[in-house]
Amino acid sequence: MITKDTTIEDLVEVKDEAVQYLKNKGIRCILCGEPIWGTIEEAAKEKGFSDEEISEIVVELNNLK
Repeated sequence: MITKDTTIEDLVEVKDEAVQYLKNKGIRCILCGEPIWGTIEEAAKEKGFSDEEISEIVVELNNLK
């Protein structure tokens, strides 16, 4: 299960489609082909997402097929 504390590196390993999803949200998670360090929450906070929005992102990431 993906949580706000899941690292970007772990996320990319289990759901490669998450890269495009996060990109569409304006959250950069890949740089030069390598995952950016940090958690989903940290990456989203850097882009100004609220705790509620981050919770929604986590739900949506878990629902990606």
